Amino acid sequence: MRRLDLFEFHDQPWLPAPIGESVVESLGTTLRWGRILRGLVGPFQEFVARTGATEILDLCSGSGMPARLLAEELRRAGARAPRFILTDRSPRREHWEALERELPGAIEHRAEPVDAARVPSELGAGRPRLIMNAFHHFTPRLAKEILEDAARSSGGIFIAENFERNPLRTFAPGFYGMPAAFANPALATKNRWSKAALTWLVPVVPAAVAWDGLVSSLRVYSEEELRGMVAHLPHLEWVYGTFAFWPLGRGMYFFGARRAGGAA
Repeated sequence: MRRLDLFEFHDQPWLPAPIGESVVESLGTTLRWGRILRGLVGPFQEFVARTGATEILDLCSGSGMPARLLAEELRRAGARAPRFILTDRSPRREHWEALERELPGAIEHRAEPVDAARVPSELGAGRPRLIMNAFHHFTPRLAKEILEDAARSSGGIFIAENFERNPLRTFAPGFYGMPAAFANPALATKNRWSKAALTWLVPVVPAAVAWDGLVSSLRVYSEEELRGMVAHLPHLEWVYGTFAFWPLGRGMYFFGARRAGGAA
């Protein structure tokens, strides 16, 4: 099916903070409870090996949970885990500082806002990039520019989404996502009472989570679209694949790095 660039609630600047925070926090809990990122360990290991990365610039970090969970999964598998540098256009400093304390040496953050489409050269140069569950938010023009800039100045980029472009695939993340949304007021560290009211009394948050999950699946780029964006960047090898998680979940990844056994 063709890509539909519909709106997501947590993209909107007018959205009250407790709702936007709840959507992002629920996604992090979904990834944790479903162990969704475990299937990315192998592909990400290959990416790190090809780029030789000791640091990864994590763009659109959100709560920081995706990077944290990927670091934990790498360590669990006995793999070398690079340091993840968290950045976002709307930094979540409290979350990130807590992660730094929990995983010293594995997680760092930048306190200033960073736009993934306009990464400052002093921050992005030489650091391979990571975008998890956020690349679908960018228009085709910006998505192409992000890939071009990463290929030109950082030596590689790794993109992952929880599903391919198929609304039926939202069932698997939703299996964890709805319980995560309803549990979030009890798990949150700020705005708990507001989140409780907007989740348990008036279920605005679960509705926003369900809508954003469905729309996300309709905005994910296909393999053909992604390869079209990088067809003029043959100095890197571009790899597309999928990874599975229970129950019946299937996410996608796409990365560009130096060719196996060769120079970039």
